[in-house]
Amino acid sequence: MVAMDQVFASHTELTLAHILPALVFVIVVPFALLRRFSHLLWPQRLLFPLGAVVGITAYAMSAYPIGGWTERSAVLFFNTLFLFSLVRAWIYRMQGRRIEERRWLLRSVVVLLGIATTRPVMGMFFATSTLTNLTPNQFFGIAFWIGFSINWIVIEIWLRWGYESA
Repeated sequence: MVAMDQVFASHTELTLAHILPALVFVIVVPFALLRRFSHLLWPQRLLFPLGAVVGITAYAMSAYPIGGWTERSAVLFFNTLFLFSLVRAWIYRMQGRRIEERRWLLRSVVVLLGIATTRPVMGMFFATSTLTNLTPNQFFGIAFWIGFSINWIVIEIWLRWGYESA
């Protein structure tokens, strides 16, 4: 655990440059997605630049993975998916295609929130480590793949079969 803390502490500026815009992104998201705030312009004006900063800094943070290449591959894959979704949402926004913009913005948000899903998965790995003998270096990457994948699968199911575009 001390080694993990040292990894984050040695890159404090990068960690803060990633986490703080991500926090603001998550706070602004409801104002961009909820229909009762659809008349507001500032959420979208903030959301897209914040998302770009979060994505760029996530690439930089992947240079220091605790879980090695497995974690790095999950971060690179899902961060690319996040930025792709965000760019698609922005393009649809510029075209005035609000339904498509909303669907792709939801995808980007869900990918970003995948890190929150990863945490309980890591907790399960930590809780069972005495049985499995897995160390954080071994299970962090697996937890990242599981957490982010759960979110992506759920949003795709919801968008395809449960989402109302009206």
